[in-house]
Amino acid sequence: MELFIKDMSEKFAVEIVNWKYEAPYDFYNNEETSEAINEIIENPYYAVVNQSEELVGFFCIGSSAQVPIGHQFGAYFEEFLDIGIGMKPDLTGKGYGSTFFSIVLQTIEKEKPIRLTVAEFNRRAIHLYMKLGFIEKMKFKRDLIEFIVMTKE
Repeated sequence: MELFIKDMSEKFAVEIVNWKYEAPYDFYNNEETSEAINEIIENPYYAVVNQSEELVGFFCIGSSAQVPIGHQFGAYFEEFLDIGIGMKPDLTGKGYGSTFFSIVLQTIEKEKPIRLTVAEFNRRAIHLYMKLGFIEKMKFKRDLIEFIVMTKE
């Protein structure tokens, strides 16, 4: 699968907020609201598309990729480039994650080390991140969900 990075558009943002994941990944489901769409359009979010210009996923960088309560636990104290990713639900669990995340990493790798935050139940994602060189740095909890902060130097 050949993938390309594009600027986020309103069309892509609407598609993303309407994605529906099955449990337990339904934690990542959104509602189509103007606030949700504006969050994606007005912040550093980027679309990942295939050769047919179909949306495969997205990524965001900076504070948009952080879990806000993590600041209370010192999760974002050090200088890292935070990254968050999302893949179209019907493409998850099919072995595309490495190709998808690798193109994202190639696009954003800068001189700063990279950090991401992932829900602990998302074992598929954690396995992928470890395979691509991320290591666990800390954990924190929001309500019943435990989050893992991982970094790649």
